[in-house]
Amino acid sequence: MIRSVVLTVIFSCTSLLTVFAGEGMWLPLLLKALNEEEMQGMGMKMSAEDIYSVNQGSLKDAIAHFGGFCTSEVISDQGLLLTNHHCGYSEIQSHSTLENNYLKDGFWADSKGDELPNPGLFAKFIERIEDVSAIILEGTENVTTDAERNSIIDKNITAYKATLKLAKFRDIEIKPFFNTNQYFAFITISYPDVRLVGAPPESIGKFGADTDNWEWPRHTGDFALFRIYADENNEPAEYSPNNVAYAPKHSLPISLDGVEEGDFTLVFGFPGRTRQYLPSHAVKQTLEVLNPAKIQIRENALDIVGKKMREDAEIKLKYASKFASIANYWKKWIGESLGLEKTNALDKKRAFEKELVSRNPEVKRYLKEFDQYYSEIEPYALVKDYYSEISGRNVELLRVASITKRLLDRYENNGEDAYNGFAQRVIPFFESLYKNYDPNVDKLVFESLIEMYKENLDAKYVPAGLRGSAQALADKVYSNSILADGDKLLSLLKGAPKDAMSMLSNDAGYQLYTDWSALYNEKAATKYSAINAKIDSLQRLYMKSQMLAFPEKKFYPDANSTMRVTYGQVNGYEPKDGVWYNPVTSLGGVIAKYVPDDYEFDVHPKLIELYQDKDYGQYADSEGKMPVCFLGSNHTTGGNSGSPAIDAYGNLIGLNFDRVWEGTMSDINYDKSICRNIMVDARYILFVIDKFANAGHLIDEMQLVNPKSSNINLINPTDDGKTCCKDGSNCGNCDSSMCTPDGLCKTCKKCMKKGKPCKKHKNCCKS
Repeated sequence: MIRSVVLTVIFSCTSLLTVFAGEGMWLPLLLKALNEEEMQGMGMKMSAEDIYSVNQGSLKDAIAHFGGFCTSEVISDQGLLLTNHHCGYSEIQSHSTLENNYLKDGFWADSKGDELPNPGLFAKFIERIEDVSAIILEGTENVTTDAERNSIIDKNITAYKATLKLAKFRDIEIKPFFNTNQYFAFITISYPDVRLVGAPPESIGKFGADTDNWEWPRHTGDFALFRIYADENNEPAEYSPNNVAYAPKHSLPISLDGVEEGDFTLVFGFPGRTRQYLPSHAVKQTLEVLNPAKIQIRENALDIVGKKMREDAEIKLKYASKFASIANYWKKWIGESLGLEKTNALDKKRAFEKELVSRNPEVKRYLKEFDQYYSEIEPYALVKDYYSEISGRNVELLRVASITKRLLDRYENNGEDAYNGFAQRVIPFFESLYKNYDPNVDKLVFESLIEMYKENLDAKYVPAGLRGSAQALADKVYSNSILADGDKLLSLLKGAPKDAMSMLSNDAGYQLYTDWSALYNEKAATKYSAINAKIDSLQRLYMKSQMLAFPEKKFYPDANSTMRVTYGQVNGYEPKDGVWYNPVTSLGGVIAKYVPDDYEFDVHPKLIELYQDKDYGQYADSEGKMPVCFLGSNHTTGGNSGSPAIDAYGNLIGLNFDRVWEGTMSDINYDKSICRNIMVDARYILFVIDKFANAGHLIDEMQLVNPKSSNINLINPTDDGKTCCKDGSNCGNCDSSMCTPDGLCKTCKKCMKKGKPCKKHKNCCKS
């Protein structure tokens, strides 16, 4: 009986340590040691070297950080770049006018000369990743304070970077992992000339809009095409009409075979931020205090902006991107809280902590300190979220004030040169912001959120300028502040800095912000930072204790916008009792949701015609349906938008763009039962480009393959070309009629050279 109890405890504890198959966001250079065997056991036909290599072309060379906020991938040997429609939304919007509304009507460049430049947009590739922990942490082992440790780390980073000589547009980013217990260096190359090539209309690229956001079933063709340009030597260069299409080290072939339940899926990208190793105290505070506050703030703002967008077409165009951006995390936080509750995340955290204490009793002290610190920080964390959501996100006048204050601080502290240098960055940003700004809309949001701030926070956090009637305050500020008039503010900022100082120091909006900011920093921010520093220090020790206590567990680092691989399978899921979601949707679902002239569910007449005629070309599935989206169990987060979904052989099968609502809590607690990522099927992307947009010239650039029937991996072909196509024996999807007796493709008279098949028939010539 005693033995039975012991075994029960062991099995129970082991379940707490389980990393679900496919859970985690893994560094690609460590796949060989940590993940390759499991990945291949799930169906992958590639090797870890095919995914990440510094010696030959690999998948990593086709993956680019898009603007620093999304992921993208190269899908042709002419630098054609695929990402999400919502990732390229601001670029599409910036080129749109009421006369040429590319958001509403779509855009397709007929030739490279018609492709549209996007100042400030870049595509960044990772050339290599290195573990530099020993170098960066040298000398920190026996220090007694965090300040001393951080100082040593900063000096080590500076010294290490000084040893490197990097060419223009190259950089090195040194990032901490496992709460600064480990450091990796990312050597990067950035291409600053990225041009818009094609985008479907919103009725495809944003189909379902806010109602379907974070939801399944999904029917959104969330994609857009860009192109990377380089100089004549294929090196990065600022925009120039003389630049040429970039020739990548690797581009992704696109599978026509589609997906089915159980297929292996790999998602490669730059996930933003996760917090998998938090103590239960942090999860409780997120669930019960912080998420509810942020949800309500954004809900109030969205109600106001949404009403105005429905009333006025011009406001709808101006605020389309802002509204989508605000709504995105509003809905995410709701789903995150629901998911945490559904999967009993808080109880799981507490059970894990109990087991951790049994292995390392010192952790009991850590947990007691966490309890104290999170209790102390809670009121300040709540003020912080209110303040940042209102002044830094939802009220644009206050956001402008905060940036303008930083500009003027540069002048006061560092002189006119510092002012002018920062102004060169600020002014273009303001020009873009005010192009899509309406002071009357902003005023209503200001009034509502200021009232909410006063009602829900202690009076000591409310500056004198915010007291009294919110409506009267809004009238005063928006009638008198230069911040509500973009033309006047920009004119002022382009003039003498001393004039800007003089004018703004007496401006109603600027004064309101600076007084509020000063009070916030004194009463909340300083105290929040002091307590948070203690939490961060304790979290580092807590993280280290977990890794030491469970040497049998494979730990993956939290996301921090660095390159990661996550793998899973095509799977449906059960969102609630008695409901099962299949993992694939089709064009029939788009038509079923169709609501004429509705901003979310309208369908373009041509798409309806193609559906009625079943004119799907080679892109239909085996049942004659046109696939649209599918689900995977990949562990993703913000930043993975635009990430390629890659099949077992290394081919593009889809484009990641969302997660299911019930699984958004995967940032804190991944659970394979309900955590699913949502991807556009690559065949739908091809169908829209080819059949809907008649942009077949773009399809001609791409390499389309049928890997399931040919069972080939084309990342690094091993055939030397001497027997390429000879006798038809190594032709993959081709047959001997395409090959000469000498092993050449009859169409292009080329064979394999340096491991690369001919451009027209890249799926030939592979044993």
